Amino acid sequence: MTEHSAVITIDGPGGAGKGTIARALAQRLGFHLLDSGAIYRLLALASLRDGIAPDDLAGLTRRAEQLDIDFRTDGEHAGEAVLDGQPVANAIRNEACGERASVLAALPPVREALKARQRAFRQPPGLVADGRDMGTVIFPDAPVKIFLTASAEERARRRHKQLMEQGVTASLDDLLTELKARDARDSQRQTAPLRPAEDAVTVDTTGASIDTVVQTVMEQARACLQ
Repeated sequence: MTEHSAVITIDGPGGAGKGTIARALAQRLGFHLLDSGAIYRLLALASLRDGIAPDDLAGLTRRAEQLDIDFRTDGEHAGEAVLDGQPVANAIRNEACGERASVLAALPPVREALKARQRAFRQPPGLVADGRDMGTVIFPDAPVKIFLTASAEERARRRHKQLMEQGVTASLDDLLTELKARDARDSQRQTAPLRPAEDAVTVDTTGASIDTVVQTVMEQARACLQ
């Protein structure tokens, strides 16, 4: 029955609001949640800790296949990532992990090793999957596909605000440069490039409130799942 469970995919570039919208949507619908970006960040953190070089395809693939990961579902910690039994929510959100994750995501053997792991999250009553290739590669049969976008400047400001709230000093200009470079890398890679699925609905979140975007996506989801 799991392969027939409803799936809502939320794809888009970094900073477009995928994680926030996906969590809100999953809570409202009572669905499971997959943060696929966190999976790549978890592998990035594991490879950094283990000293695996980014060009060691065999080592990275083995680590991906052995990755012990989970997402907490209890109360205020819901959605937090766990690696090898230890919570690592903060560790996987630093810039080093983000950059390494983007590099790993462009490696076909790594993507293949993590594909089955991601599809295993599809369980009744349904799943909200947040990522960059959820609607194009991982769940191409999903009945609801959303592609969130926002201007690069807006996304850089959001990331800057997030870091400042965490007490991390960051340059807005540097963040914008890094974000644009990552966008180019993600959209130009040969394997699973960042792009909307042909049947995806694109939602621009620039200047929009979280509630407004959630309501827009909820309406789309309800229309397609009826």
